[in-house]
Parts: sequence; C-alpha cells; structure tokens
Amino acid sequence: MDSRETKRTVPVPSVGADGEQPNSQTTTQSIAEETAENNPQEKDLEEMLRDMRRMNDPAYLHTVSMNDLYQNIYQSRPPVIDGLLYPGTYLFAGAPKVGKSFLMAQLAYHVSMGLPLWDYPVHKGTVLYLALEDDHRRLQERLYRMFGMDGTNDLLFSICAKQVGAGLEEQLKRFVQEHPDTKLIIIDTLQKIREAGGDKYSYANDYEVVGKLKRLADACGVCLLLVHHTRKQQADDKFDMISGTNGLLGAADGAFIMQKKRRTDNTALLDIVGRDQPDQELTLEFNRERCVWEFQGAETELWKLPPDPLLEAVAKMLTPEQPEWSGTPTELLERLPGVSIQANILTRKLNVSADRLYNDYGIRYESKRTHEGRVVKLTLENSGT
Repeated sequence: MDSRETKRTVPVPSVGADGEQPNSQTTTQSIAEETAENNPQEKDLEEMLRDMRRMNDPAYLHTVSMNDLYQNIYQSRPPVIDGLLYPGTYLFAGAPKVGKSFLMAQLAYHVSMGLPLWDYPVHKGTVLYLALEDDHRRLQERLYRMFGMDGTNDLLFSICAKQVGAGLEEQLKRFVQEHPDTKLIIIDTLQKIREAGGDKYSYANDYEVVGKLKRLADACGVCLLLVHHTRKQQADDKFDMISGTNGLLGAADGAFIMQKKRRTDNTALLDIVGRDQPDQELTLEFNRERCVWEFQGAETELWKLPPDPLLEAVAKMLTPEQPEWSGTPTELLERLPGVSIQANILTRKLNVSADRLYNDYGIRYESKRTHEGRVVKLTLENSGT
C-alpha cells in the first residue's frame, strides 16, 4: 500500500452541522483539565497562562482584592530621620533669606555622618546636595562656619545640574547607582531645575514636575527634598503659601514650611505635614555664632501606637541565644499561649504588622507558601531595637 493510500485511510474527524469540535478533542481537553486538577503544578501553570493572556489584553486593568492585600507583606523603607524625614518627595518652602540653606546643610551633614538631629535619631547614608544657587567658595565658607574641619566623603555637592525632563532624572539615577547607600537628595532650588514653558505655572505642569521627581525618588528608595519659596501673601492654611499652584503639594508626599514673624528674628516655626509622619510644628532658634538651627520644642508630641499583645508575644519567643524560628502558622500559635486567633488570621495580622515588628522589636518576619503549606520564619536581627 502506497503512502497516498495510507493517508486516505486515516480517519478524518467530522465536524457537526453546528460547527462544534469532535468528541475526541473534547475528551482530550477534559483529560488535560483533570490532570491539572490532580496536579497542583499543572494547575498553577494553567493559571499563569490565563493570567498572561488577560494581561496582554489592551483593556486589562490590574486589581488587588482586600484579602490579597492582607495575604502579602509590603515592606516599607526605614526613615531617614525617625519621626521627621522619610523616603519620598517633600517640599521645603520658606521666604528668601529665612535660613533654609543653613537648615538644608545641617540636615545633609547629620544624615551623612549618622549624627542625631536634635532629639531625632538619624540613619546614616550618602547625601547629594544640589546647591544650584551657590558656588564652591560660598559652600566652603558656610560649611566651615557650621561644622569646622570635621568633614565627610559621604556628603557630595554639585552647583549645576540639568532640568527635569532634560537629563536630570538620568543624572540622579546614575548617582544612586554609583552610591547605592544614598538616603537623601536635596535640590536647592526647585525653580532651577524646572522645565521652561509658557504654562510652567499651571496646576498640570506643577503636578507633572513633582510627579516625575516622586517617581524617581520612589524607584531609588531615597528622600528627595525640593527647596522652594513661599508667597508674600498670608493665608489661613500655611501650606497654601507655597509659591505656585496646589499641584506641587498634591504630587508630593509632604511639605515643610519655615516661617519667621520678622526677618531679623532668630526664632522660626517649622510646620510639617506628610503621608508617613505626624503633623508637627517645631520651634527652632538660629545660633548666629555657629550658624546652625537649635531645637526649642515641638507643639505636637509624636503619637505612638499602644503595645500590640501579639507582637509582644512574638518578641518573647526569640532571644540572642535563639534568634530564629520557622514553622507553620499552627505551630506558631502553639508557641503563643496567650493568643487566641485562627492560624490564617495570625498570618494576615503579621503580614500587616511586619514593619512594626521589625522597627519596634528588630524581628524580620517572612511568610511563603510551599507544596506542604504556608511556612513562617522569624529572625531576630537587632536585639537592641
């Protein structure tokens, strides 16, 4: 029998009048589905393929359910200055000659040296200060008057930079790549790096300029301080005095407003508002001999969360002698006799409280799902926290 006859004798599946596929294909599909159900890996692969097809749809909108949020751990970056300065993008506004540049140099120096600022603990890191209204001689003189000869290589200055949308973002990204421990970037002033244009003072443009810088700060995990001016006109809300439209503050993570009653006063009020820190009003006094701002007091005391019995119980499990523990959520509950919640609620609560567990107790919490089920790991990294 020749090959042509062989081909003719192979049965050809028929297609019904309604256009449905033959039963043989349906059976194959059912077998594949049954295999996926019996094999979790196959099922996970099928779900991944379905998700990929959905994501490739131009009309796809990514959503996360409330339960999904609770199932995940979202680690925040530690503050630059506890209770005062956090990663993100912040405006620092004040009238000309009010003392902003002295305070910026003070912030920069303390972060680069890891020295406490007033009553606030500081986390050491590299600082970039774009002093775009200064020259090297003026910087040298100011720093010497403030800090003497005690210098550092972790505080770097530049007196020229490109503008937003014209190369500045690339310059800052390159700097962070070369200095991966960068914590703070100061741009003094915002006006020097703004794009030129006829509508540069519109709400949309203000929001876009700060928005671009915020995306950069978030991607690099740094704090970006934008020094800016205030208007001469008074306002009921001090933050309405920021020069420009509300688009600047709307796009930023927070703002600092520095004000004096009279230009010749040594005392200034520093009002602070932001997403990650409590609203505060600090009273500062300028030491004219040393050219530094000294802390006089805070109108609003920092509010602290009350102790959490669950976190307290978890913290007692680990010691410097036994700094690690891992197991299932059910096994963890057995180690916490005073905690009466379900295992799935336990993991959700620890997911939400992971940052606080680390910041308050120095314990790193990890949770991952394996083929055998969920596994929790606790590691004491800093017993002195």
